[in-house]
Amino acid sequence: MTQHLYILTGASRGMGLAMAQQLLTPGNKLLCISRHSHDGLATAAQQNHVPLTQWTHDLSDGQGASQRLRDWLKGLHASAYASVSLINNAGVIPRIGPLSQADAADLAQALRVGLEAPMQLCAAFLEATEHWGIPRKVLNISSGLGRNAMASQAGYCAAKAGMDHFTRCMALDEALKPHGAKVCALAPGVIDTDMQVQLRGAATAAFPDQARFAQLKEKGLLSSATQAASQVLAFLARPDFGEQAVADVRG
Repeated sequence: MTQHLYILTGASRGMGLAMAQQLLTPGNKLLCISRHSHDGLATAAQQNHVPLTQWTHDLSDGQGASQRLRDWLKGLHASAYASVSLINNAGVIPRIGPLSQADAADLAQALRVGLEAPMQLCAAFLEATEHWGIPRKVLNISSGLGRNAMASQAGYCAAKAGMDHFTRCMALDEALKPHGAKVCALAPGVIDTDMQVQLRGAATAAFPDQARFAQLKEKGLLSSATQAASQVLAFLARPDFGEQAVADVRG
């Protein structure tokens, strides 16, 4: 029986965890790459009889993660799968504040996890599966902050803007191939995750937009991680996925 293979980063919490939970349905096989494994996912996978592999890997080492992924994919038999999808979800917010007060190591970590690793994982995924002859998809989880500048968020905005643009380039590359992958950088909307907690908990002196993020929570305008995961996975399953290289789940 052929399976749908999914590779998901940042699966141990937030929307990534919610996506992993929703992907644990019969007919799927899931590889999760996160800093920490999640016991609940392992239990759910056993109960649902879904093959699950969890790698504990810090994505600030994108080179190591991408080489490990390339080697793993090359050891698989394409005939066992009906489709294969890479979902780059992991990301971090560097210390909130103006760029003039940024810490160089903190910025480097955020850019490695949020931009460098997704780019390296895409390269490894596309190269290793190029001749598989089955539908291949890359979904990069972007953000509205990749398209709209915000004070005190230069590092995160830069990572997401870079993700959007390399996805555009990747789409052009794949369109030239007979069986190129369908790719998209998708903004998932405003979600109530640990990242939102960081933003609304920031000092107003360091983050001029803090009040706006606090109001989103107060007014109930945030999607839950479960709702957002469902919307994102529904977008991935759309027949027109990849027609837009950069998109927003809200349309």
